[in-house]
Amino acid sequence: MATIKIPCIPAVQPIGSMYVCVMDSVFLRKITFADTRRATDSFNTIEEYIGIQRELDPKRKKEIGKYVNLSDATFPNSIILTISSEFVFYNETERMLEIQEEAGIASVLDGQHRIAGLEYYKGNKFDCIVTIFIDMEMEDQAVIFSTINTEQKKVNKSLVSDLYELYQTRNPQRTCHNIARLLATNKQSPFYTKISTLGAANKMKGESLTQYIFVRELLAHISKNPLEDRDIMKQKDFWGNNRKLSLKPEELERTCLRKLFIEDESDLKITQIIINYFKVIKNKWPKSWDADPISNSILNKSTGFIALMKFFKTAYLHIKKDEPSYEDFNDLIFSKIKLNDDSFTSDKYPSGAVGENNLLKELKSFSV
Repeated sequence: MATIKIPCIPAVQPIGSMYVCVMDSVFLRKITFADTRRATDSFNTIEEYIGIQRELDPKRKKEIGKYVNLSDATFPNSIILTISSEFVFYNETERMLEIQEEAGIASVLDGQHRIAGLEYYKGNKFDCIVTIFIDMEMEDQAVIFSTINTEQKKVNKSLVSDLYELYQTRNPQRTCHNIARLLATNKQSPFYTKISTLGAANKMKGESLTQYIFVRELLAHISKNPLEDRDIMKQKDFWGNNRKLSLKPEELERTCLRKLFIEDESDLKITQIIINYFKVIKNKWPKSWDADPISNSILNKSTGFIALMKFFKTAYLHIKKDEPSYEDFNDLIFSKIKLNDDSFTSDKYPSGAVGENNLLKELKSFSV
């Protein structure tokens, strides 16, 4: 059986010895996947041992497949494999791992979706940092698997949104982040003190929304693929200027604010439109909009906000203006909605998709 030699660095930790190396993604995929359905028994050994099912998520695989083709794609963390000594040999003199070129010889302890996503990679070379354990006992595999999947703490999504401010080039995420920050801190804004810019909403301080929810819902009106947009806008044209996005006709209805995002590089117009829209809401239903976050009113919480942001596209397209004013939203849309200020209770609109969709349906009845 043919083998490939890979330089590596041996490392010793309390659990035992491991070998850290850099491996080409093509070879990595070959030895870890006979195909994406895990055709060999080696792929589900750890799952069977600890009594879980860890199926590959096709959606996650496709998301990573898009990511790896961005100009700044990176996997800086190590992918963790375990391989039987039947298929690998460590040459201590040369500090080389000799690995058989055979499909499906390595079991993945961490990194299965990254490896699967690399199937979509279109570039010439994508090296991955790989940590390899040889002849690891099943109990130790279970310890590592459990530690990786239970001990790591996920980064707060609002903190991730806040980090968009550090981006050097303009992009959809940064635009939405900047608008959220401005509306949360400007005293003239209907969202003043209502958006928590660093994590979960703090109801004791009057905050009823997280920055993550605000950014996510606004982003949906600007881009259907923000990572791809960001990647395009980072690239330079022949003269060294950042590339601009092109507007496709079908995007006008799917992402109603995209035209303004592409044309208005200051983002002030989008900000003003959002202010106009929610000022009408605040003035039409002041009691519910300014209700204490610990009350059962949902208008200024995620349930109400998400429904209102979904309704925004309907209202915006109905008005048929690039920059609708306060009067446009008030006279053409909200003056026709019959809901009163006491309507927005959690009993009527429970949290989650059911409450959001029920409220959205009632808001849309203005045109019936």
